[in-house]
Amino acid sequence: MVKLPPRSPNLNAHCERWIRSVKTEVLSRMIFFRERSLRHCLAHYVSHFHEERTHQGKRNVILVPAPTDRIGESSGQIRTRERFGGLLKFYYREAA
Repeated sequence: MVKLPPRSPNLNAHCERWIRSVKTEVLSRMIFFRERSLRHCLAHYVSHFHEERTHQGKRNVILVPAPTDRIGESSGQIRTRERFGGLLKFYYREAA
């Protein structure tokens, strides 16, 4: 067994990158009063991260798109879905 040095920045790059995304996109812009509000915020961010945000490492596609969202089509009215009072926005086409 190899003992790893403490506070090594590159031991878990995926986790570090996700935490950095959460901090810069949401947590640094909000004030939380209790653990419950923080958990609520993180739950909304996780759903935004998987269902509405494009991922550069996955060829800029959404990982788990909602079945009602028509992404990449050219017909239908454009709608927006906001989270955190407009802090995070997702644009999609409405089904015809």
